[in-house]
Amino acid sequence: MEVIYTLIPGMIFFGLVFVAILFWAIRKGQYDDLEGDAHRILLDEDEAGQEEGDDTEGERKKRVGYNYPDAD
Repeated sequence: MEVIYTLIPGMIFFGLVFVAILFWAIRKGQYDDLEGDAHRILLDEDEAGQEEGDDTEGERKKRVGYNYPDAD
């Protein structure tokens, strides 16, 4: 029974901390665009009319992952 006297205030404390974190995230705009990232991952970063062989050397080096051996 004595354990309940420590567990209940502890759980109330953790609950208040989680609610405070939730309100902080809402105020900082973490939940403003819920579908944007889901749609953005499906889009191709390359331009529509650009072929793979049309890149210059400088443009290829700027691409993410180009300098890694397993990027091909």
